[in-house]
Amino acid sequence: MTDTAAAAPTDPNAVLARYRARREQAVTAPQGNLALVNTQWITGEPDSEQPIWGVPGLWSPLPAGQSGLKVTAAATDNIFVDDVLVDGSAIVRGKDDPNPGKIRFSDTVSGFVIASEDADYALRVWDANSEAIQEFGSIDAFPFNPEWIITASFTPIEGGKTVGFEHLKDDGATRDMVIPGEITFTKDGVDYNLAAFKAGRALQLVFADTTNGDSTYSVGRFLFVVPNEDGTVTLDFNLAVLPPCAFSYNFNCPLPPAQNRFAVPIEAGEKNVLNNQGELLH
Repeated sequence: MTDTAAAAPTDPNAVLARYRARREQAVTAPQGNLALVNTQWITGEPDSEQPIWGVPGLWSPLPAGQSGLKVTAAATDNIFVDDVLVDGSAIVRGKDDPNPGKIRFSDTVSGFVIASEDADYALRVWDANSEAIQEFGSIDAFPFNPEWIITASFTPIEGGKTVGFEHLKDDGATRDMVIPGEITFTKDGVDYNLAAFKAGRALQLVFADTTNGDSTYSVGRFLFVVPNEDGTVTLDFNLAVLPPCAFSYNFNCPLPPAQNRFAVPIEAGEKNVLNNQGELLH
């Protein structure tokens, strides 16, 4: 057994404290949530060059079917794509490519290209010394609450079920997300059937409750869960996290669908992002 494993806490409060310390490390990382300073979509005809706020170079769409954006810059702009200095033009492959490109503007500023469902592309710009990182104080959170650790049933749905999720900046339009199974449980006499979509190896539950806009972030919160082999899934709301849009306005987060809106307060998990004066960061 390693020293690290031997030292791992087992007390629920200590486990939660370590989890929250790692969360704060993650959001202040060079490409953590607090480092995102711009997300700018580049659309239009191929080779229609456009500036992007905060970084040098001119950026243009690629022909339909090609992943990424083209950047045109002089060597003095000091843009590196895949560790090669751009002197002329270069292609930055999008995150939908098996080998996405990476961009470096300076020792602290970096970027990559994301894709939309409609095959449009945007540059995301990250600053490891952003104003938000400099002003960050902590993630406010509820104390450990065993009442909100729930063992639910997970019933797979053959082929999945499509649920429309609104996003914060989509003006009411919905994006279809595939729900691989039903998460059901009963608490305090109320039956719940929650929708969680795939997020890597886990399922992402986007939920709201009556604390939103009061003691917690108004948009809602996320909980990531993994079904157990015995057909259950553990919903530990102490591990509920704030969505990325709570840290930066440059994210566009999914909103809770109707079935994930609790009519009760869930006083567990993260609450709000605070600055170094103990006030709301934004």
